[in-house]
Amino acid sequence: MEKKAGAVTGVQRKAADLLKALLCAYIITGILLLVLALLLYKLGLSEENVNAGIILIYVISTFAGGFVMGKLSGTRRFLWGLIAGVIYFALLILISFGIYHSIQSGAGSMATTLLLCAGGGMLGGMVS
Repeated sequence: MEKKAGAVTGVQRKAADLLKALLCAYIITGILLLVLALLLYKLGLSEENVNAGIILIYVISTFAGGFVMGKLSGTRRFLWGLIAGVIYFALLILISFGIYHSIQSGAGSMATTLLLCAGGGMLGGMVS
């Protein structure tokens, strides 16, 4: 009976660590998007520059989330970073679908974004 309670505590700890990592990633996303909006306003960036900035923000944010998750997990850091990146992407899609009630980009663009988020998270986990 005690082992079962310990296992639940371990799962709850991993879930809490994952939430902390995702919160960190989304806070960084918000800050960087505000900076990008300010740059767009002040410098009049082109659409290509804004798209590149958004991709860079995804990678930086998932790297930070993967780094935090790797530090908190201690073992299998790359795997936990990868999981954090994939969940970041899934939440991003859910939020976009909730706002627009459809998916705005094509399958190729979504696959690229998934790979960037997963790779950024995994790299952050490996570096941690």
